[in-house]
Amino acid sequence: MEASMAKVALDSDNREIKVNCSTTMVVEQSGTGSGSFKSIQAAVDSIPQNNLNWTCILINAGIYREKVYIPYRKSFIYMAGEGMRRTYVVADGQGPMNETATLITQGDNIIFKGISFSNSYNNPRIGPQNPMKPALAAKVEGDKTAFYECGFYGLQDTLWDVSGRHYFKHCTIEGAVDFIFGSGQSIYEKCVISVLGQELGAEGIGYITAQGRDNPNETNGFVFKYCYINGRGKAYLGRPWRKYARVIFYKSFMSDVVVPQGWDPYFNSGGQE
Repeated sequence: MEASMAKVALDSDNREIKVNCSTTMVVEQSGTGSGSFKSIQAAVDSIPQNNLNWTCILINAGIYREKVYIPYRKSFIYMAGEGMRRTYVVADGQGPMNETATLITQGDNIIFKGISFSNSYNNPRIGPQNPMKPALAAKVEGDKTAFYECGFYGLQDTLWDVSGRHYFKHCTIEGAVDFIFGSGQSIYEKCVISVLGQELGAEGIGYITAQGRDNPNETNGFVFKYCYINGRGKAYLGRPWRKYARVIFYKSFMSDVVVPQGWDPYFNSGGQE
């Protein structure tokens, strides 16, 4: 499926994104502007299914307390906030991982820029009412999905990189346990990986990745290129979620938050790359 208006231009460092959109929507919490929406989801809901033209959703600065769901039959969407420190989408979902992420994006050809997605269920962790359980900030399923200068904030299972080809650049991803996981075929370039290992207590060691490659013929895997790993506490680079997990860190800076062992074999032995 090709979009008739699919003209996306990036500069040499992907800082400026220009999308030739057939429709442009504005989301502002007051909802007083002409043609604007009060919520992000309302703007998404207005896009027709099986759309072939690029739609721009421009989100004003603010904290949007909602969940955002982009279904399979909605594609060619460019969603842009005013910066990861100015435009926040926050929810406190906890329960079935298929349903409770702050952002669930399933359509193909989706671009996000300058937005932070946060799951506040147990981040910050405050006493026993906020236990260590999966609480996703984002679940990314569609093919050809890209995030530029976006933030993902949680504690456990922050970013579920489910499947498909995905690209993350100049993003910040924060968490403590398995906080980048899944079976996506993804590149993380010049991203900040922020470890919240201190939330696990004095004896706890976190895990940055949990990749889910099931067999040696699958093409999926995570590549971290020119990334920066920092934070507090300690963490392994990852542990395999499936037998043939594949994760590559290429020319990335690792602070002493990363334990010298690097990797934890978890319950698998052999097969990992």
